[in-house]
Amino acid sequence: MKKTALRYAFTPATILALTLLLTTTAGAVGEPSDAAPENVTSDQVASQESGDSVVDGSSKSVADVVADQTLSALPEVSTDGDSGIMRCDNPATSWVKVSDKTNYHVPSWWNGTSYKDGPGGSMRVSVEKAGKIGVEVSGTAEVSASVVLAEVKAEYSAKVVGEVGVTVGHTYTHAIPAKKYGHLQYGSWGYKVNWTKYKTSSDRCSKVKVGSGTAKLPTKEVGWRYWATNS
Repeated sequence: MKKTALRYAFTPATILALTLLLTTTAGAVGEPSDAAPENVTSDQVASQESGDSVVDGSSKSVADVVADQTLSALPEVSTDGDSGIMRCDNPATSWVKVSDKTNYHVPSWWNGTSYKDGPGGSMRVSVEKAGKIGVEVSGTAEVSASVVLAEVKAEYSAKVVGEVGVTVGHTYTHAIPAKKYGHLQYGSWGYKVNWTKYKTSSDRCSKVKVGSGTAKLPTKEVGWRYWATNS
């Protein structure tokens, strides 16, 4: 049987169609269009008020701050070989270091505090269910929310809290640009930080990284965050 080679002719229109298809597919990957932007900008601060109830949470003493600063100054090693000889007198302990504080709107995740409307016009919203917003910690090691909270207070003198309460109400109205969809999410105007957990090495002369992650911490300030999307 004679084999014939298959030949494909691509016209300019075909190439354009393929290019558009690839572009559309690539754009579909990532966060949903409704997702709130990671960075908080001033135009997204739709409302701001004091929370109905606040739990301050843990704090650090001056002595604890100094002790952790001393340990954090130790050189970091990648592995923790046990030599069996204690050559330094640093305590055998673990601690957490926080960094890269940024503004963050910690959302209230329960129903009745998130709305979408449009296109265009205006939206009038209200908190329909009470609840509490607390510290959110995620990462590759076990770290308690109270520890991260205390570290952020000590490192940045930030007025973060362990928990802020939200009651029913907090009605708000916001205009939506033409052909856009508006989003309003209630939550706490707080902060996001990176954290790293360390421990002293076996010889107590260095520090070893145990894990790392992020934390989102509320303040007593709560309110609606607004952003717009095309669909």
